[in-house]
Order: sequence, then C-alpha cells, then structure tokens
Amino acid sequence: MTEGAGVHDGDLPEDLTATEAGMWQAFRNGSEYDLRSGDAAADDPHGGVPWGADRSVRARIVAWLLLDGPHALAGRVSSLKLTGVRITDTLDLAGGTIVPYVELMGCRFEKEVLLPEARFTTVRLVDCSVPRLEAARLQTEGDLHLPRCRFHNGVRLTDAHIGTDLLLNQAVVYRDRRGRSITADGLTVGQDLQAEMLESHGELSLRSATVGVSLSLRGARLTNPYGRLALNAPQLTVERSLYLTPAGVGNPLLTSGTTPARGTRVQRFECRGGIRLDDGRFGDAVDLEQALFALEDDQELSLRRIQTPELRFLGEGPERGKVVLSGGRIVILVDRWTSWPVTGNLHMGGFTYENLVPQDAFPLARRLEWVLAATAEYNPEPYERLATVLRNSGEDEDAREVLLAKQRRRRETLPLGAKLWGYAQDWTVAYGYRPGRAAVWMAVLWAATSIAFSHASHPPVNKDGHPAWNPSLLALDLLLPVIDLGQVGQWQLSGGWQWLSAVVILLGWILATTIAAGATRLLRRG
Repeated sequence: MTEGAGVHDGDLPEDLTATEAGMWQAFRNGSEYDLRSGDAAADDPHGGVPWGADRSVRARIVAWLLLDGPHALAGRVSSLKLTGVRITDTLDLAGGTIVPYVELMGCRFEKEVLLPEARFTTVRLVDCSVPRLEAARLQTEGDLHLPRCRFHNGVRLTDAHIGTDLLLNQAVVYRDRRGRSITADGLTVGQDLQAEMLESHGELSLRSATVGVSLSLRGARLTNPYGRLALNAPQLTVERSLYLTPAGVGNPLLTSGTTPARGTRVQRFECRGGIRLDDGRFGDAVDLEQALFALEDDQELSLRRIQTPELRFLGEGPERGKVVLSGGRIVILVDRWTSWPVTGNLHMGGFTYENLVPQDAFPLARRLEWVLAATAEYNPEPYERLATVLRNSGEDEDAREVLLAKQRRRRETLPLGAKLWGYAQDWTVAYGYRPGRAAVWMAVLWAATSIAFSHASHPPVNKDGHPAWNPSLLALDLLLPVIDLGQVGQWQLSGGWQWLSAVVILLGWILATTIAAGATRLLRRG
C-alpha cells in the first residue's frame, strides 16, 4: 500500500479495489455508501446468501479511513456511512481516537470487532451481523447504538464510558466462552441505556454499572440455561428507573423508551434464569409490571439491600425459585398478591417499606399469607413492619389483626404450658387486641354462675349476723379477685357447689390476668 501526503490530499491508494475506492470517495464526501442489491433476502445481513467481492471491503482499509483518513471535500464533513457492506478480516481500532462519525447499517463483519480503549464521538451499528464486539474501556462523547445487531460470541463493554445513550434494542446476543452474552461490568452511561426487546442467550452482566437516567429492558427476553444467572447486576446504580416491563411490538421505533398505550400488542419482559440486583440504587422506581420469571429451584430473583422510592412488584408469581428482599429499603411498595411466590420461597428479613399500594383485590387475609410466606420460621419483624405501615395509614383495626396473627404464630413455637396459656389469652381477650371480648366472657360467666347458685343450698356460717342471700352478688364476688363484696365466706357451700366456687374463682383470676396482660400490651403499643 502506498502511503503519504497525497492520500491525505485526496489521492487514492494504489491497491484499493473498486468497491473500496467507492467507499473512500464516499468517506470524503460524508455520504452513504450503499451496496444493497434491492432483494430483501439477499440483503439480509443475518441470512445465508453469500456476499461477494463486489460488496466486500477489507477491515484495514476501514481502519485507515477512521484513524488516518483523507481530508473531506470542500464544504463537506468526512464520515463513514456504510449500508449492506461486508467487512473482511478483523476490524482492529484498539486504542485509537476516531473523530469521524461512524454509521454502519445492515453490514456483515467476517471477524470480530476490536474497540478496547478506543475513543469515538458517536458510533452506530444498526442491524449488523458481528461475530464478537470487544470494547472494554471504550469511550464515546455521544451515543453507542447497536440496535437489531446479532452478536454470535458476545459483547464486552467492561468499564466502557458512553457519553449519552447506549441502545441495544432488538439486539440478539449469544454467549461467549465464559457463558456471558454481554459483559458490561463497571459500564457508565451518561443518559439512557435501552435494551428493549433484547434477546440475551447467556449471562447479562452489569455489575457496578451506572446509568445516568433510566435503564429499560422492556420486552427483553433473557435466558441462561448454562448457569444460575440470566441478569447479574449487583451494585447497579440507575439515577431514575429500571423497567422490566412490556414493550409495544406494533412499531418499536415509535414506542421505544415509553410505556405502551392501552390496547397495544405487547411483548412482556421474560427472564429464564436467576436475577441479581443486590445493593442496587434506583432514584425513582423499579418496575416489574407483567414480568415473567421462570426460575429453577436453586435460582433467585434477588433484590437484597436495594434502595428505591418505589418498587412495582406486579409481575407473574414465580412457580419455583426464591424471591429475596432481605435488607431492602422501599418507600412505596406497589404489588398484587398473585405476584408473590408460595410459602418458603419469599425472604424479607430486614425488608422495610413505608407505604403499601395494593393492586386489584388484596384483602388482609392475603396480606397475612404474604407475611407467612416470608417466614418459614417464626419472625416477628415482618408482622410488626406490616402493622406499623397499616397503622400509619389509619387502618388501626387491620394493624391489630396483624399483631394478633403474630401472637398466634409465636404461640406455635412455645412449649406446651406456655402454648396453653396462649390459647387462654386468645380465647378470652385475643391477646389484648380485642378487649371487648373480656367483658362478654365476664358477663356470660356471671350470668351462668348466678343462675347456678340460685339453686344451691346455702346455710349461713353465722346465724346471727349475715347478709341477705344474693346469688348474683356471690357469683360476682367469686369472679372478681381482690375486690370483696361481702358474700364469700358468709355461706356454707358443700359438695359440687364448693367445686363450682373454686372453678369460678380460678376462671376469675385467669380473666383478670389476661385482661391485665392485654391492657399492658395496649399501653405499650400506644
């Protein structure tokens, strides 16, 4: 290849093919270089129709143009805009600084694209077939667009810095040798990361990534039959919202980045494999509207220690695997009862939330089942958190029901004696959360014993000085401990009546003790 000042002044290198010469001139002119045939099947970059020399350019000529290409024609801005072109060999731009605008549409790359530590303004690869993209520590001032591309051996964007938007909409990415589809640990995106209707076959890794605005995986399909995780994104930071929600399929170009309008045909977010979002920070919300999680028994939807103002847990409840919210801190939890897993597959230790916004019918009985599902072994914390949230919302009666359920759950863990005492407190005053029940029990017992004692033989102990016989006062005197109404000890009761008196005294003490315990609990709660 002949190089020199003449090339920069516009002279063509001597060994260019006719196709490459056309690309060279289009670069200087800043115009699109379109080699499509007009046959949709033949022009499909992912199809099986071969592209010959008339549609092929060498990767080193492309690199020459981008790294040290000729000056633009007068009044023009040089740029590389290729459509329907086959790039042979490996395109290696590692470490280079690329100033011209780059846009490749419907192109085929014969071998991998190497962009580690390269610097671009804006790069757009649209609907291209790429064996592999290596772009660790890539930097762009503007966008990196990769929509509708197919990557056959993965994408690597580790520690890349994208100045504005990263687009992966409708891309299809297959795994590399390590089982990862996209490796983007430490990635920084200045504005939005859109990967709507993405197909990921392998682990999508976004560990410690930072997104300046929102991260959208609307309508994406993530699957990883080769490992436990389909989405591995611990310590992910998103300044606004994470969307694992449906995408409109009618016209993705119009619906990208937005929630589909009602009545639009949609594709749900679907994940077949575990999800790890531990220690994530989300400025506005995490939205799981209609999300489908297909987990194996050893896989998790893990949201440990996440922090977000709003969690919209509105997906389809996973039949297997676990949902883990331990240590999470949420302000508003929007959910429906059908979205949660069954008992034993939900873990919420240390999970805090301040407001509940249930969708559809979510009665208190279902909410108690939700807490039960999170506590395979008795743990008071989820009950107390739920009761606090309900009380702060003005639902005091429901809060009392939750705390009563907590006491009943605790009772099952106690030894036999304590368990029997618990049953007594429950039957009489419902552990103090239904204090009116004590008055009912007292009235019933008083009425029954009054009627019984009205038939009792009652010779006086002291024939000279005794009060008038009053079976109702005697029954009340026996029932009320400590208080003396002057009836007990004035009459001689024998046989079964003595036993009845003893039972009434015992029941009176039990009632008094349970009422005192309930009152103490009410005072503490107040």
